[in-house]
Amino acid sequence: MSLFNSLIAKSLPIVPKSIVKAVASRYIAGATLADAVRVSKELALKGAGSTIDVLGEFVTSRERSIHEYETTSSVISAINDNHLQSYLSVKLTSLGLDIDPEFAFANVRSLVEKANGLGIFVRMDMENSPYTSITLDFYKRLRAEGLDNIGVVLQAYMRRTEEDIRSLLPYKPSVRLCKGIYIESQEIAFKEPNEIRSNYKKMLRVLLDNGANVRIATHDDNLIDDATNYIDNQNVSKNQYEFQMLLGVREEKRNEIIRSGHGMRIYVPFGSDWYGYSVRRLKENPQVAGYVLKAMFFRG
Repeated sequence: MSLFNSLIAKSLPIVPKSIVKAVASRYIAGATLADAVRVSKELALKGAGSTIDVLGEFVTSRERSIHEYETTSSVISAINDNHLQSYLSVKLTSLGLDIDPEFAFANVRSLVEKANGLGIFVRMDMENSPYTSITLDFYKRLRAEGLDNIGVVLQAYMRRTEEDIRSLLPYKPSVRLCKGIYIESQEIAFKEPNEIRSNYKKMLRVLLDNGANVRIATHDDNLIDDATNYIDNQNVSKNQYEFQMLLGVREEKRNEIIRSGHGMRIYVPFGSDWYGYSVRRLKENPQVAGYVLKAMFFRG
């Protein structure tokens, strides 16, 4: 990563929103659920499943969280009605976690129950560190209620992740393992890229060796190669894992993994609340910063 691209990425908050939207549109299906359905169908033709996410987080009013709940519920209906190879991803803060945890739990339980009745899976996304423990608590509560169509996300850069994995192992959980994208302190998170990679590899082995169902969410060649080698050497069943990538990121690599015979699922976000998600994606991939600069000076 060049210093120039890094500086552009850090300057994104002062870049006009219209520019960010133009550059980041490749990462988002569109503004509507119909866009997410269309993209999911296109991905299925290319051999990939999808997980659909309604953009929006850190909701602070009950009215907005009810709106988010209703929109998310409509995703479940759309997956069923269109026979999509998809499941639902949901952020708890969009369902009112910052307003009232029990209100948020009732919302997510209702969604999971609806999805369960239709044979559809739901994954609770992991947000930044203030929400880690309560997200895992929600997962355990839902499993205790007999709902097994639910999964979580764990972030390899968090120092607590191995402990969290071991607390989940009795549930034979479905876990999406990612590096982590939120800004966290050195005290609770690994910061150096090689430290994060090393912990990712270790956590992947803990999950696979203990029978967890693992979603290997990464665009990092080092981690992809390590995972495929370990899977091959240990004869891991294809039912126990799949790779996951973000919409619009490393599409050639995505296709290569599919051609190799591994399962692949693409994260498909949609909605009007696109800005925060887009800025995080661009900061995570500063190599596209040059496109931001070109868009600023060569509009149209």
